[in-house]
Amino acid sequence: MAFVKLSPPDHPEAALVEAAGLRWLGQAADDGGAPVVSVRSASRGSGHGQDGSAERGRLELEELPTATPDEQAGVEFGRALAQTHGWIARQRGAQDNGPTPTAGHEGFGVLPPEHPAQTPAYFGPAEQPLVMGTGVHASWGAFLALERLDPMLQGLAPELTAADARLLHAARDRIAAGALDDAEPPALIHGDLWSGNVLWTPAASGAVPSGEAHGGAVRGTLIDPAAHTGHRETDIAFLHLFGLPQLDAVMRGYQQEFPLSTGWQDRIGLHQFFCLGVHWLLFGGSYRGPTLRAAEQVLQL
Repeated sequence: MAFVKLSPPDHPEAALVEAAGLRWLGQAADDGGAPVVSVRSASRGSGHGQDGSAERGRLELEELPTATPDEQAGVEFGRALAQTHGWIARQRGAQDNGPTPTAGHEGFGVLPPEHPAQTPAYFGPAEQPLVMGTGVHASWGAFLALERLDPMLQGLAPELTAADARLLHAARDRIAAGALDDAEPPALIHGDLWSGNVLWTPAASGAVPSGEAHGGAVRGTLIDPAAHTGHRETDIAFLHLFGLPQLDAVMRGYQQEFPLSTGWQDRIGLHQFFCLGVHWLLFGGSYRGPTLRAAEQVLQL
């Protein structure tokens, strides 16, 4: 059976954007990365017609059953996610002397190879996606500030007190200056990896499978990505937002496969800052406090 998603009329390319992200993550899944829901088809919408009608974009995915993860499933998902995050670097190492390097080496913010031309990046719920920038940067901080934080802060501006605005922009400017950049290379990341975008499925279901090393009875499957080249700690921080089942096991498996740099726990707020701000923008003032606390953590790093 198929699961069908329709693009909002204002964003007729949204189905193609999501399909491109799933297919790029699927390439990593073929090389041992985290399983990804299979794309059956994707089509562009027509946008608004003169009479107000619109043919909406359509994304048809494999419909997956759900299952309850055990500790083994968590460990295996963590290992597989680590493989996804390391995939571009592995491909670069294998193809340094080849004629066609894998997409993603150019910097932070590279979008999937099949991302539709002249189309923005999107972040957020399918029925209400936020338009993000498409620039590619050598600095992770410059990418995050210019292509993610600036659109979010622009949307939030009418809701901010003067004190809120000073704090948020101070955190944004510290990130933009590269003060928190590190030696991590650009990684293929899911980009919106909160717990709701990890679907725990029976291993026999129709996701794009990961490598043979990850073969338990239940597996974590990636859905609804905002895929791009980013900092791998961003995916890790998003997993900590809303209570992922078996999170301790996931982190144990991840650390066994591709250990994070020392102090990663102290940087969770840095990497959640953007996502929390988006939640404030989309879902209201209950996210004001968490967003401001994340901004304060950025300034303390």
